[in-house]
Amino acid sequence: MSTRPDISTLGELRAAGYRSRTLREELRHNLLDALAEGRDPWPGMHGFETTVIPQLERAIIAGHDIVLLGERGQGKTRLLRTLVGLLDEWSPVVAGTELWEDPLAPITDPTRERVEREGDALLIEWRHRDERYVEKLSTPDTSVADMIGDVDPMRVAEGRRMGDPETIHYGLVPRANRGIVALNELPDLAERIQVALLNLMEERDVQIRGYVLRLPLDVLVVASANPEDYTNRGRIITPLKDRFGAEIRTHYPLDLADEIEVVRQESHLAAEVPAPLMELLARFTRELRTSDAVNQASGVSARFAIAGAETVAAAARRRVAVRGLGDDDNGEAVARLVDVDAAVDVLRGKIEFEPGEEGREPEILRYLLRSATIDVVRDLFRGIDMAPLVAVFDGQVTMTTGASVTAAEFVDALPDLPEAPELYDQIAERAGATNIGEHAGAVELALEGLYLSRRLSKETGDGAAVYG
Repeated sequence: MSTRPDISTLGELRAAGYRSRTLREELRHNLLDALAEGRDPWPGMHGFETTVIPQLERAIIAGHDIVLLGERGQGKTRLLRTLVGLLDEWSPVVAGTELWEDPLAPITDPTRERVEREGDALLIEWRHRDERYVEKLSTPDTSVADMIGDVDPMRVAEGRRMGDPETIHYGLVPRANRGIVALNELPDLAERIQVALLNLMEERDVQIRGYVLRLPLDVLVVASANPEDYTNRGRIITPLKDRFGAEIRTHYPLDLADEIEVVRQESHLAAEVPAPLMELLARFTRELRTSDAVNQASGVSARFAIAGAETVAAAARRRVAVRGLGDDDNGEAVARLVDVDAAVDVLRGKIEFEPGEEGREPEILRYLLRSATIDVVRDLFRGIDMAPLVAVFDGQVTMTTGASVTAAEFVDALPDLPEAPELYDQIAERAGATNIGEHAGAVELALEGLYLSRRLSKETGDGAAVYG
């Protein structure tokens, strides 16, 4: 955040060359400047570059109110919040006004009188762009007073007449004047609230208990909604749909790389999660999105993979705390494949299965996890001859791993490979391993791949897995 401007009066503002412009003009101008300079106006948004973003940019340039339609966890709210970056960092307002009025374009009679009376001595304040974004979760208990406003009985008690506009306590939308109002899950608003938004979005006036105030409010209304609810058969009224100039469909990341980047960006990890495990979680999420056993109408949120990465990291951190031994040279924790089982157990509640799959949920999740693991192993270790590793398991040799087995213990217990002593290093190099924890994780992943391809056996129990 830059320093607040030190201009404090209307005269100083005029002398500095300030020119008034509408919110839509401001957004359009700043967006076009960013595009011309090659700056990314949408930081942190992955996978929308050729689909959603161009539509959103066209809507902003056109000056339209916008609704984003998409399933849960598609980044709708995050995308709406990035609109703040297109606002001027600081904007002047008349000091003491409820509606953050522009000193050169006041919209209420009392403020106009102040400007005329005080002239260049009129005091102004500065409002940061973060204050110009208002977000409201649409809930059924939201009232018209919350959104638009109501008569303030305290002001009436002070002696003002009921017909006096100054008796009105403005709601969320008028108080967002010269800013952006974001309504999450718009169809969840009661119909009477949706009706109350009609005049505000089209005629820009405020109707409260018989008052009709011709306030030229300068507000951009943006919203998010589920496509199923955003129909005349759902919970949205058709006239409100008609008020939005742009209806934009969002989607889950189309490319695996974008899916992985979203997980890395949004997760807060208690331990290192190597790249192969991040890819595994991303592939697991994508498997769920294509499974017939999962209710696709409810979607499989990106939060599934994010929570999975955080749980995997937490499992690794717990192992280090319990055993008192780190997984790398600095004593830090590094997640391995054995930690993924912990994530599967706790993430079941984030998925809605089809009614006919009741009781089979754990089985379905583990089957899809195995499918994702096979894909990761094939891509990661393609071209490496694993035959020497298979051959060493001659019926007597076994390899034990588990949530309580440290990386050092796992690596020390690896059987010697007389025919290919360099094989373990090849596996670690292909996985990009730089420490003993990542080295152990790479070999563990290779063993799991051999088991899933039926070249090794595996027995599990008491939190341990034995390959042989």
